[in-house]
Amino acid sequence: MLGVIILLIVAVIAVFVLMDDKKAGKQNPGKAQTISYRPDFHFSSPDKWKNDPQQPIYYKGKYHYYYLYNKDYPDGNGTEWRHATSEDLIHWEDHGVAIPKYTTENGDPWTGSVVHDKNNTAGFGEDALIAIVTQPTGESGQQEQYLWYSTDGGNTFQQESEEPVLANPGAQDFRDPKVLWNEERNDWLMLLAEGDKIGFYESADLKTWTFTNDFQTDGIGVLECPDLFPLRAPDGTVKYVLGMSANGEGKGEPKTYAYWIGDFDGTSFTPDQENPRWLDYGFDWYAGVTFEDGLSEDKQAKRYALAWMNNWSYADQTPSMKSDGFNGTDSIVREITLQHDQDGYYLASQPNAALDQLSQSADEIENLELQNETKTLDISAETYRLDADISWEDSPNVGLRLRESKDHSRHLDVGVAADGGYSYLNRSWTDNPDKEGLYQESKAPFDVGKKQAHLTILVDKTSVEVFVDDGKVVHSNLVFPHPQDQAISLYAEAGKAKFDKISIKRLGES
Repeated sequence: MLGVIILLIVAVIAVFVLMDDKKAGKQNPGKAQTISYRPDFHFSSPDKWKNDPQQPIYYKGKYHYYYLYNKDYPDGNGTEWRHATSEDLIHWEDHGVAIPKYTTENGDPWTGSVVHDKNNTAGFGEDALIAIVTQPTGESGQQEQYLWYSTDGGNTFQQESEEPVLANPGAQDFRDPKVLWNEERNDWLMLLAEGDKIGFYESADLKTWTFTNDFQTDGIGVLECPDLFPLRAPDGTVKYVLGMSANGEGKGEPKTYAYWIGDFDGTSFTPDQENPRWLDYGFDWYAGVTFEDGLSEDKQAKRYALAWMNNWSYADQTPSMKSDGFNGTDSIVREITLQHDQDGYYLASQPNAALDQLSQSADEIENLELQNETKTLDISAETYRLDADISWEDSPNVGLRLRESKDHSRHLDVGVAADGGYSYLNRSWTDNPDKEGLYQESKAPFDVGKKQAHLTILVDKTSVEVFVDDGKVVHSNLVFPHPQDQAISLYAEAGKAKFDKISIKRLGES
């Protein structure tokens, strides 16, 4: 009997030790099994790999989102379209693969777009969703456009024919169709990425396409994921926006989403300015797409946008595959509006207002003045939204250190180099995917005559997004801070600065 009692005591002690270990593990990120890089409020692939988002579409009360997914990563290639839905663009429900890979002779499905064919122009019914998708045809692998259709609410798609609806005319790059209803001509419009130009095509039935025009670019690389939409500025002016994923590194520009503001007459786009603007100055906002607010009757007041948060220069360098079994995160969904300044019209970005529903607690600080010093706040957080007004007199460099370690050796820095005339996001002092050190500090132009800035910063487990001056400029970068690094510091170098209306809202899991 005594032996049985001893065994029971040992078992109880073992249970309590195990519970203590688990509790300690949550506080001790050194234990690999307790570290998670799954984001709290960003969309991420359930497992394996994701890259390009496809333009979400609002259909029967939900946003339907498709993205390129590779279930065989990292041991196999090829992408397919995985499907998720949301009512608020924050909480997502996974529906699995909608367009599988390697089920036809035309290879795997690449990037494309989905439309609701409510007028039944293609003949598959008024409820049909039509996807026009790039696939690499046969052994040649040349990029051509194919039609897939869904009659079950977008859960599964069938290929209309193994023949392309738009064959390759002999171009090396001929991909990423963006399809939309052309209000100017009352038919369908397709934009296609063709090397350094965007081709325009029209169709009455989504099956037969005719070339109408193109838009030529210069010095921003091979284009991808074209985009076109109208927006109305607060002054009542309606302008068209032509956007695309591009590489401006050769000109000292970003490698994200380039766009022009201009006019569109149904067949051709005329830009207001020669050079593009950029929707993001960070290193990790690529293959961006924009889409309509499905709940608003006014479709030209604002638009949503999101992008793949990664960079082909280091796409596989993520700890999340080892810790959580996935590699693939999107930016937060933004609200974009058309604004105007002395240089003309531009796009401004703000975090989706629905993020507020994830707020769990908040800290407010009204006024802090710094003189050539760094001050660590008595506040710590891992995933949060931070807003602050910053003004300065003579300090050449002011900003914030986020996800900072207790010994101050690890941190990421957000600020304004006033004398240099740029805002920045520097991730060189914390773990990040750029092992070669080529992409450490993103910069964006800042008016040296200004002595103030408003910053909105979103920090998640593997990302930081910085919105400068109501989103006129945005920096989006991947970072991999140690979980225990949660301090927040303010700094003003070689001069005086004021930090006012600091708000830190902790954001929980979506």
